[in-house]
Amino acid sequence: MAVTDNTMSGGAEKLDVLHLGLSDISASLRAGLRDFRRAPQFGLFFSAVYVIGGFLMLWVGAGHVTWTLATSLGFPLLAPFAAAGLYEVSRRLEQGEPLEWRSVLGIVWNERTRQLPWLGAIIVIYFLFWTFLAHMIFALFMGLSTMTNVSESYDVFLTPNGLTMIAVELGVGAVLAFVLFSMTVVSLPLVLHREVDFVTAMLTSIKVVRENLFVMLIWASFIAVMSLLALLPWFLGLMVVLPILGHATWHLYRRALA
Repeated sequence: MAVTDNTMSGGAEKLDVLHLGLSDISASLRAGLRDFRRAPQFGLFFSAVYVIGGFLMLWVGAGHVTWTLATSLGFPLLAPFAAAGLYEVSRRLEQGEPLEWRSVLGIVWNERTRQLPWLGAIIVIYFLFWTFLAHMIFALFMGLSTMTNVSESYDVFLTPNGLTMIAVELGVGAVLAFVLFSMTVVSLPLVLHREVDFVTAMLTSIKVVRENLFVMLIWASFIAVMSLLALLPWFLGLMVVLPILGHATWHLYRRALA
């Protein structure tokens, strides 16, 4: 890894962006697996937040658009705090500090008055924008079609307009997902680790992705595929996949910034 520059700064520290290779991804994954094995109770606890959140969105929002939107909006505000717990566990293991529930949860609780809620709010706003855009794409392609009850028939999506709409939704969704990934992949662990504001953290995260575009594309794709596979067995795969990815993200962050 080689330093590219040190123009980004936050607080009293300069944030040196480093070049990453595919070996950094594999090393981070091994370190993430090691952290999960060393402290599985924390990984299972924080990943349960995501799993329970997924079940709540299905249960509370089933058949009710209002409730689905409400739970979906609330979840991005809580998810960064669960991720912060995983990052704090990896940080303590890295520094040889004791792992105690009171200390780890105390750090997560203290984040409520720092920069993490701002990042959660950005994620919510981003989610609202994507929801609006998705509805606009749907209306653009399907607005003049004779709609049927999609719970009974998916034939409307097999028409040329329907297939085109699905392709556009997937393409636009992939681009927007990668933009969100670029803003948060480094910024979330960064605001936990160093005294920087959330704007500096997001700009630093984007810079890391820009300087290591190929590697970060591979990392984003890996996260997407593993998360999708983990969702299939009723979210239960997330209990293992999310802690490993969370711990690995911390280690990749440590390799991305000096």
